[in-house]
Amino acid sequence: MASSFPRRSAVKLRILMVCMGNICRSPTAEAVLRHRLLRHGLADRVELDSAGTQAYHIGKSPDERSIAHAARRGYDLSNLCARKVTDSDFETFDLILAMDNDNVRELMERCPEELQGRIHRFMDFAPEGLPQAVPDPYYGGAAGFERVLDLIEVTCDGLIARLYPIEPGEHGVAGSGEDSPIID
Repeated sequence: MASSFPRRSAVKLRILMVCMGNICRSPTAEAVLRHRLLRHGLADRVELDSAGTQAYHIGKSPDERSIAHAARRGYDLSNLCARKVTDSDFETFDLILAMDNDNVRELMERCPEELQGRIHRFMDFAPEGLPQAVPDPYYGGAAGFERVLDLIEVTCDGLIARLYPIEPGEHGVAGSGEDSPIID
């Protein structure tokens, strides 16, 4: 996995969230990040999507448990629809954020070598001390879905802070200093 972000000249950054089936973790991450970006006044700077490495649930809505747990925290997953990562996604998206190492590995195997720097673990943007992966809650109970939301919320905040840092002495929301994200 590459250690730096690719450079992009366009102002709008394209981010793809990826898990295995695109019905639990990645649509949750998409919805949480969209909500957080909107709250910070940055929604117009980022295009978001989510996809799965497997084709198990193509065309289906997110898992009902994901929808319900997210809704309790104010996130709307109801309009999302599962899809599989396509070859064109590697070219289209500036950041491809995988929920665990298995998904990173699968994406790296499929991605052209010159674009592999776009693939990162989602949890690389989390504060230190948290797990390296967002655990799959699919076969578990309510606590698993809550844990996923906890991890995704804190990591989305870290991602926004990394992409749109507040300059020293600035007041207000992240991203108020520059038109383009910091991608180095």
